[in-house]
Amino acid sequence: MRENGAVSRAPDHAQREAARSLELRKRMRLAEEAILARAPEHQLQPSLDRIRAVMELLGDPQRTFPVIHLTGTNGKTSTTRIIESLLRELGLRTGRFTSPHLHSMTERIALSGSPIDAERFLAAHDEVMPLVELVDARSLAEGGPRMTYFEVIVAIAYAVFADAPVDVAVVEVGLGGSWDATNVLEAPVSVILPIDIDHRHFLGDTVTEIATEKAGIIKADGITVLALQAHDEATEIVRDRVTEVGARLVAEGVDYGVTARDVGVGGQQLSVRGLAGEYADLFLPLHGAHQAQNAATAIAAVEAFVGGGEQALDVDVLRAGLAAVESPGRLEIVRRSPTVIVDAAHNPHGAAALRAALSDSFMFTRTIGVVAILADKDATEMLEILEPAFDEIVVTRTTSTRAMRPQELGELAGEIFGEHRVHVVPDLPDALDLAGQLADDGGVGGGIVATGSVTTAAEVRMLLGTTRT
Repeated sequence: MRENGAVSRAPDHAQREAARSLELRKRMRLAEEAILARAPEHQLQPSLDRIRAVMELLGDPQRTFPVIHLTGTNGKTSTTRIIESLLRELGLRTGRFTSPHLHSMTERIALSGSPIDAERFLAAHDEVMPLVELVDARSLAEGGPRMTYFEVIVAIAYAVFADAPVDVAVVEVGLGGSWDATNVLEAPVSVILPIDIDHRHFLGDTVTEIATEKAGIIKADGITVLALQAHDEATEIVRDRVTEVGARLVAEGVDYGVTARDVGVGGQQLSVRGLAGEYADLFLPLHGAHQAQNAATAIAAVEAFVGGGEQALDVDVLRAGLAAVESPGRLEIVRRSPTVIVDAAHNPHGAAALRAALSDSFMFTRTIGVVAILADKDATEMLEILEPAFDEIVVTRTTSTRAMRPQELGELAGEIFGEHRVHVVPDLPDALDLAGQLADDGGVGGGIVATGSVTTAAEVRMLLGTTRT
């Protein structure tokens, strides 16, 4: 009888679990659709009033954990992930907030290195949304907008981190700094990565304007870690802000930096001078000189956080933390034979880093670019930068509603590459197929590089069966 009973109960349990999983997926889909229906994250609403109001109603969860806060034009996500890996290796419980995501909204919010699951996301969502709706109603009554997509995600992230709880959160801004929704916290360590021109319609047309906006994350009595800047005016703006608020500045090339670098199999070998120590024989499983600099900045940020920049890190802990780093969608190899690399370069600064890394770290006999760019980006300058890196280029589009039409992108590419090197393919899967044929035409050693936007990297990853983040 017991055996029969056990057998009869097993299918019931499996059915209940299947029904629960189905209900969870349905709730998650509805939550994502409702958040996505709000103003998108690239439509910045320059005010912190709404996010501050929600935080206050929640009891200011962002004040319950210390933060390392990052901004810059490129390198934010990789540096955030490197910092977080090092902190985890030190034994700290971490929260990580990055944007945009590659495949799922839950990727943006990670605990101890792993994206949160749907159940945890929904628990925070259900806590936050009634308060969001209250703030929405108040704002609309005053003639203002509803909270944006990004503001809601930030509120959910801070609620998750407080509930976990975390020992430290590593938070990447969405756009800019001063008016970015993440900037409702008081971070003891801020990180300013290289600043260049991007998002002109929100941040300004000059490096000075953009740097002023990004320097807004620097807080009084904190330590600001400044990566090497290509523009002197960006450095001056950051220095002025540090002086104004009474913070302390440590700068790459003065206080820390990469002292040696060798390209290796699967990454690179580094030596780094930190704020409080010299660290040799560090393996970083990421490609490109820019990632070496990101690693040096990450080390300096961790030194600043755990010892005020005066306490050296254990080199074995450092080696383990760096060796565990992953940065999906950033010079990531997603297939072999032919090799397919995806890179989320979406502006001229990112395109320049990609071109340098391809020359530095890869030895393809023939390189084919698969390029899809968003319509609001500087496609001409990006193509001009990438032209020396590609033997031929296949221009296409992603499923994004912001994607530039392939024919228009093809015309721009034809003027830069010459029409004989340009192929226009309307659909991304067909573009990948053609790129594979073109890479094989060069014999063994051909490679494909898919780039132009975060969406391009994400969709190629999915087409090739890679979704791990």
